[in-house]
Amino acid sequence: MAILELKGVTKSYPGTPVLNGIDLRVEEGEFVAILGFSGTGKTTLISLIAGLIEADSGEVLVRGKPVEGPGSETSLVFQSYSLMPWLTVQGNVALAVDAVHKDLSKAERAKLVADTVALVGLAHAMDRRPAELSGGMRQRVAVARALAMKPEILLLDEPLSALDALTRAKLQGEIDRIREQEKRTILLITNDVDEALLLADRVAVLEPETGTLGQIFTVNIARPREKTALNHDAAYKALRNRIATYLDGLNKVKGQTEAAAEPALPSVTPITALQPPQVYLNAAKSGIERRYLEFFKLNKVYPTPKGPLTVVEDFNLLMNKGDFVSLIGHSGCGKSTVLTMAAGLNSISGGGIVLDGREIDSAGPDKGVVFQAPSLMPWLTARENVMAGVSRVYPHASRAERRDIVDYYLTRVGLGDSLDKLASEMSNGMKQRVGIARAFALSPKLLLLDEPFGMLDSLTRWDLQDVLMEVWERTHVTAICVTHDVDEAILLADRVVMMTNGPKATIGKILEVDLPRPRDRKALLEHPKFYAYREEVLQFLADYEHGSHADAA
Repeated sequence: MAILELKGVTKSYPGTPVLNGIDLRVEEGEFVAILGFSGTGKTTLISLIAGLIEADSGEVLVRGKPVEGPGSETSLVFQSYSLMPWLTVQGNVALAVDAVHKDLSKAERAKLVADTVALVGLAHAMDRRPAELSGGMRQRVAVARALAMKPEILLLDEPLSALDALTRAKLQGEIDRIREQEKRTILLITNDVDEALLLADRVAVLEPETGTLGQIFTVNIARPREKTALNHDAAYKALRNRIATYLDGLNKVKGQTEAAAEPALPSVTPITALQPPQVYLNAAKSGIERRYLEFFKLNKVYPTPKGPLTVVEDFNLLMNKGDFVSLIGHSGCGKSTVLTMAAGLNSISGGGIVLDGREIDSAGPDKGVVFQAPSLMPWLTARENVMAGVSRVYPHASRAERRDIVDYYLTRVGLGDSLDKLASEMSNGMKQRVGIARAFALSPKLLLLDEPFGMLDSLTRWDLQDVLMEVWERTHVTAICVTHDVDEAILLADRVVMMTNGPKATIGKILEVDLPRPRDRKALLEHPKFYAYREEVLQFLADYEHGSHADAA
């Protein structure tokens, strides 16, 4: 008998069908990962299994018995930590133990708490409160609390998606170690294909539009699984490519709902590209193409109570006009610091940055920036948010021309049917599309992207990477993208610039990405050079993961 079985499970909310005839069978001790796009009902599905909500029809069975509400047979870890801020690590875990294991003595409960906290590597932090913990440590407490309830099935609802890449990798290792030691049945909701392949025995896909479980992939890869080693595993690469191709196909079907006609882009010159006086042109002879952007001995020092702290030191980089560079490294290595200095938003302590022959010393419309959080004005529509910048850059254009520019770029990013939708009514993915449209609409000399897809699930991220590549191919704007995602870094860039750990972070290595453009994700995954490039970046990150400045969280 399966430990968990779903039979024809259907769930709708008023006017919105979510799940439609879900069938799934999970054996005892099995680790199953469920992949899906945002809004496909993944959290609804796991809430049904946990007994937090009821299905409209169908059955959820644990050991053959219907789930009729929350019970001790399942324990759920959410994306948000949900810890009691006034309690210590010990107190937060003890709260669950005392509620579930009332039959145990006080000493037995205390031992269970201590053993479970030690299992997730937090024995040294028993007396700390959540405010004194990093994000990764807080999520470990949430996992410990769930495990301490001794559930038959551990349910994980995107528990690592809000964490940086290094902390996420460490907690993936913790979950795999718990799987091995505890022999639990685990159901993981994730948007990360690599995470699913690293941890699971099977990977199921929850399809958009239909609300059904699509293809289920068996992960026939020997354990233990290690990221760098997997990069050489032919079975892993073949399965990864199959899943990525399958998801990409679903994504393209999902994206075909965009039906708005593409407006024409007016031929209007932005003020950032207006020709300088003829005398200047005669002296310059020609526009700058080579060494268009130069970082020269760039330093950044912050004052601290313990004295000056050098965050970035001796950062040197040359970029030609139209180059696209990815900047990658562990958290705290100064990637965003370099980017904000290039944007003119952060003062330079030493050295300099020269763009198109002029030293950068302030922010301006010649530098378009897309941050991790979209930073839209919530009371304005998509069109109004983009228009605010366009009106400044095209003051000499007619109202109709400015409107056409706005509508063109919003349509290019897939928002042609949401031009008049308020930012406050948009999903994170839609907001970030507006941010990308706004940046391109400014016709900047330099496009700066600071982890632009970091807050999005990986499937929405794939969609927006395609959008970014497609619009960039039309403009060839000089661009720098800060990212934690190795595949994203290679997919987007002509060069991947790898930074050493901070403080005193600098460029450790530069990888030239010799792959044809325009780039297609499926073709890229099948390109003979792709996994060699991936290996080089992964190895660099692995070398610095345990360095003296690696994140200890």
